[in-house]
Amino acid sequence: MRFGFFILRRELNLRWILRQIRHSKEEFNMKRIGLISLALLSLLLIFPVMVNAANTEKIKIAVASCDKTAKASVSNEAAKCPYYLMFDSKGEMTEVIDNPYGDASRGAGPSAANFLAQQGVTIVIAGNFGSKMINTLKNKGITHFEFKGRVDDAVKRVLDKP
Repeated sequence: MRFGFFILRRELNLRWILRQIRHSKEEFNMKRIGLISLALLSLLLIFPVMVNAANTEKIKIAVASCDKTAKASVSNEAAKCPYYLMFDSKGEMTEVIDNPYGDASRGAGPSAANFLAQQGVTIVIAGNFGSKMINTLKNKGITHFEFKGRVDDAVKRVLDKP
């Protein structure tokens, strides 16, 4: 009788030990799931900020201009303007480029759009755009805005700066 009691007690102890081990594994898995969830949540909160910052840094604005200064008027012709004034994401002018297609008799729109794409431009501002230039800009993933007025005002408007 006593021998059976020890076997029963040993079985109960083994069951108890196995239950504790199983409980420990479940607890460990719950902690791991909690940590993974916390890591994913922090990535979801931080990643959009990083993406937005990265997108802002990649902005390069080309404004079709009648002159080489930011106080000049925006040119009415996007493809045949004399100059493109380049601005960064902060609205600061970085360079002035002579338009190589300003005197072109045919195909100035697509040629100018391809030229601006090669320069890394993401936004183009001008008074008017031809349909062929608009199509080429869209195909290159470049946004265009029509604006009448001064170059610096156009850049402020596009960047939503007062």
